[in-house]
Amino acid sequence: MATAKKAAAKKAPAKKAPAKKVAAKKPAAKKAAPAKKAPAKKVVAKKAAPAKKAPAKKPAAKKAPAKKRTPNAAFMKPLTPSAALAAVVGAAPLPRTEIVSKLWTYIKKNKLQDAANKRMVNADEKLKGIFGKAQVSMFEMAGLIGKHVK
Repeated sequence: MATAKKAAAKKAPAKKAPAKKVAAKKPAAKKAAPAKKAPAKKVVAKKAAPAKKAPAKKPAAKKAPAKKRTPNAAFMKPLTPSAALAAVVGAAPLPRTEIVSKLWTYIKKNKLQDAANKRMVNADEKLKGIFGKAQVSMFEMAGLIGKHVK
């Protein structure tokens, strides 16, 4: 029987390797413990970060060339102004953008922009027929023009 035990001991391999792996993992965890010094490094990294961002913007601006915008077809469609609007911008069909541009030319030429509040337009006799009131905001003006074009 003694020989049978010796033969069985020779056949069974010893499992010493797993014990070494567990022992090797524990010191690695202890090495991560001195992470208290890491916040000091992060503070230095934050100071350096804005310097890195500024140069990154300059190449991005160079890489993206300005593309020429194509006008919206709805704005470029010639519209016929009403009789009241034709007295200011002319009777020929014009795109909406040109109508607004000519209207602003008329306003500035006749000094109809309010001196205290530049966003307001004081209407003269021709513009009262278009706007329907004595003073109009520049933001309302586009909506009021829309009623006078076809």
